[in-house]
Amino acid sequence: MNKFSNTDFTPPLIDGVSASKVFLPHDGCANTIFDYLCQHFPHIQPEEWQQRFADGLIYAADGTKLGIDSIYTPNTHLFYYRFLANEIHVPFQHEILFENEDLLVADKPHFLTMTPTGQYVQETLLVRLKKQTGYAELTPIHRLDRETAGVVLFCKTPATRGIYQQLFAERKVKKNYHAIAAYRAELNFPQSLQLHLEKGNPFYTMQINLDKTPNTETMIELLEHNQHLAKYLLKPTTGKQHQLRVHLNSLGIPILNDPFYPVVAHKTDDDFSHPLQLLAKEIHFVDPVLQQQMHFKSNFELTL
Repeated sequence: MNKFSNTDFTPPLIDGVSASKVFLPHDGCANTIFDYLCQHFPHIQPEEWQQRFADGLIYAADGTKLGIDSIYTPNTHLFYYRFLANEIHVPFQHEILFENEDLLVADKPHFLTMTPTGQYVQETLLVRLKKQTGYAELTPIHRLDRETAGVVLFCKTPATRGIYQQLFAERKVKKNYHAIAAYRAELNFPQSLQLHLEKGNPFYTMQINLDKTPNTETMIELLEHNQHLAKYLLKPTTGKQHQLRVHLNSLGIPILNDPFYPVVAHKTDDDFSHPLQLLAKEIHFVDPVLQQQMHFKSNFELTL
């Protein structure tokens, strides 16, 4: 009998990275755990799994470190960690604006992905914050695109995570964005833009469908201009992917340096020039736990 039960072991935070959990099914057709992982994750090279075993980054459910020849044990689970050998450093810093027992509010720079995905693990806001604070259960309550900078909320405790996420689901959070785009004298502001957005082509973009009932809404105000460029205040009441970017593009004033709208223009992963001129500047809500008004503001600024 192992000294650990399946519920005793909590995998540690390693260099800011939390463990991922994988269930080992009863009908798994593998002799070793290594064989199963190679089958289950065909996009990951076997050499990468070999390195993870060698580095002691794969644990059984009871906390035992597994080896490359560990026998497959059905109806249990394991934990593994993902690190990238040659991860591109994002040369911009985040800032913690506020925290209490439940919340952590961060100011995200441009080009920093929110959570581990694809070619980014260490160079993500979540892992940077976990590494900085040691909060293993830190979770984003909402998200910003990699290209967008500004205020983003995280929950520190699983007990209240759902309560804060519900605020966004029920549209009880007011968000103000700033954007730099072309100035067009013939456009009248303020104006409310309502459009139906759906998945576009390529799949990671969005497109407008004029034949469907609007499912997005943004109030747009003109803050200042220099005859060529303008700074706009954007107040979305919905939160669709790329909503603000598509809305301004639909007016013929795409956000400055937008790599997707109106035309997809891929940049190399290490090109940090010309950041998208979109900033999540402010966020307002009534805290459902404290029952008090909360207001946070980014220290980043967009200038003409």
